[in-house]
Amino acid sequence: MSESGVGGAGRENRRLALLALIAAFGFIFISRGIADSWMVFLLPVEQDFGATRQQTAGVYSTYMLTTGVSAPLAGLILRQFGARVNYALGVLLIGCALFLAARSTAMVEFYLYIGILASMGISAIGIVPASALIGRWYRHRMSVAMGVAYSGLGMGSLLVVPLAQWWIEWQGWRSTYMAMGWCVAVLLVVTMALPWHRLAGAASLPGQPSGRGGDPAGGGLTLRQALRRPEFLGLALSFTFTGFSMYMVIVQVVPFLVESGYAPLKAATAFGLAGMLSVGGVISTGWLSHRFGLRPIALLSFACTFLGIFCLLSLSYFRFEWLLACFVGIFGIAQGAPGPIVATLSNRLFTGASAPAIYGVIYACSNIGAGIGAWGAGYLHDASASYRPALLVAAAGIVVAALPFLLQHAFRAPVAIRPASPSNPEMS
Repeated sequence: MSESGVGGAGRENRRLALLALIAAFGFIFISRGIADSWMVFLLPVEQDFGATRQQTAGVYSTYMLTTGVSAPLAGLILRQFGARVNYALGVLLIGCALFLAARSTAMVEFYLYIGILASMGISAIGIVPASALIGRWYRHRMSVAMGVAYSGLGMGSLLVVPLAQWWIEWQGWRSTYMAMGWCVAVLLVVTMALPWHRLAGAASLPGQPSGRGGDPAGGGLTLRQALRRPEFLGLALSFTFTGFSMYMVIVQVVPFLVESGYAPLKAATAFGLAGMLSVGGVISTGWLSHRFGLRPIALLSFACTFLGIFCLLSLSYFRFEWLLACFVGIFGIAQGAPGPIVATLSNRLFTGASAPAIYGVIYACSNIGAGIGAWGAGYLHDASASYRPALLVAAAGIVVAALPFLLQHAFRAPVAIRPASPSNPEMS
């Protein structure tokens, strides 16, 4: 091939890599925005149906658990049928769920449409397929790319949720669901038009190893083989306790601050500021991980989360404004930071066709842990009439989440794990 041909191919690969990153960010942005929008639908739905807070909150709990269970399924669909089918199916499910929710006549329908149908679609266009898509293009700077993609979580919540609230106040919740459904219908057309056969190719940027982990044959462990690996168990354990601890805190921040004497608006503002800081924190995590390594930055993020929880716990004893500021700043920046690190580690350790399904199971552990943590926080508060036990358990959970990064040597310099072979018996 001529030099001009090589240069043209390099420019084309850069354009496709950028498009893949934009697509991953965009779909994550939409999925998180739609998921978190239930927070502003909750009160008007309660009023219209005469539901209890436990019933409406249960819809979100169902969403979290269903997302966790369906995340591995999204990885399998991506592997078997390709990115076009996976993403189009996810967008279709979300659109149908929104249109159906707009016509709901009983609370149980929200559990079916938002808690189950929409969550399955959100899994299909969320973090799991994004990690596989980015992993095909950004082998050398994967942590940076994953940080950018993960920032879509915070941006989606920050922009879509207030817009949904404004529309509800203007036209009502049913009209808002219809409007969101039509927006998703337009997204389905865009999804079908994207060049998925090229975005999901095995190319990489110039100067980076080609293929997945430098294995053009696409070799790697199967899901069943990965389940027996200590590296997989370490990532799953870390992500489970990260989700568990984070949601023990997140679901209680606003009521904790209000009951501590802060005005509801100030409490909500503090929570929103922490979410805003998480966007910059996630992006910075990707860049810092590329520069200093995944393991030290992961341990730093866990230390910041632990310190943030300690500040919130101290606030239950001493109402100092600087403690609230420290919680918002430290906890907010660290919020979501382990996400791109774990995704990058999974892509580097587990290559090949089963990589999306393997990460799907790891990601599912985070959602299941989050569901248990959210429920556990409420249980401990009701049993003790205090927020302190839940905060102490959350702090202990963060310590457990950090242990795999302290103890497993593979996380220090991750390389692709090869399947067992006669010449490589130790991998069996």
